[in-house]
This record gives sequence, C-alpha cells and structure tokens, in this order.
Amino acid sequence: MEISHAFDGLLRRLRKIDRTILVKAVSFAMIGLVNTGIDFGVFTFTYYYLGWHIFVANPIAWLMAVSNSYILNSMITFAAETGRRLSVKAYITFILSQVGGLIANTTTVFVLSYFIPAWMAKIPAIGASFIVDFTLSNLVVFRRREQLSRQDS
Repeated sequence: MEISHAFDGLLRRLRKIDRTILVKAVSFAMIGLVNTGIDFGVFTFTYYYLGWHIFVANPIAWLMAVSNSYILNSMITFAAETGRRLSVKAYITFILSQVGGLIANTTTVFVLSYFIPAWMAKIPAIGASFIVDFTLSNLVVFRRREQLSRQDS
C-alpha cells in the first residue's frame, strides 16, 4: 500500500470541512500556543519551584491560560460572533465550558506522571484539552448571534 493511498480518505474528509471552521480551528490553535506557554510556565513554576500538588498547580495554570484564551479568542477567532466585546456572562460560560478540557488535561497529567515526568505529561494533556476546548467553544460559547436569537425566541 502506497503512502499516498493511505491519506486519500483523510484528504477527502479535509476537503469537506467548512473553510470557516478550519480557519477558526487554526486561529484557536495559534492562540492555544500562547496559552500553552502560560499553562506550561505557570504549572512548572508552581509544581516544581513552589512544590504545590498537581491538583493545585494544574488548575491555577489552567485558569490563567483559559482567561487569556477567552480574551484573545473573543477578539480574534470569534470576533464576528462576539463583536469583539468581552462580557462577564460570556467569560463565565467560557470558563464553565472549558472545565471539560481541564478535566481531560488534569487527568492526563496525573495518570501519565506515574510513567513520565509531570512536565512531559503536560504535552499530551494540552493536546487532549485542545480537542475538548475547541469543540465546546465553537458549539456552545461562541455561537453566531443569529443562532442565539433564534433559540431565545
């Protein structure tokens, strides 16, 4: 089996993805790189230097990163949906929706820390939370205004 044939199915599926969703996912991922630096840096500092337990250090790092994520994604990725306005209600909804990502992230770090150093476990943990976070952000938090107004009617 040739390598090109192995990717044919994947390429067909990628061509069917809505371009808007793809652009948003890429933007969300780029902002995620910044948030990864915040998350990783705060976690490493609080866990290794301050000696905090994983169940304390990781949620604090997560909260700092997810707060930054809300601001940047409201202003860039989902600017059309938010009108580039920040609101307490949307922030709380965003934080609550990202709890799924926090659970995925913390569970991954905790389990993998038995096999590899905790700082290395953060890497796949961030990947796991990305999948959960983008899905919930796109479907729950930053829905188009027309969708919201139809649901309110």
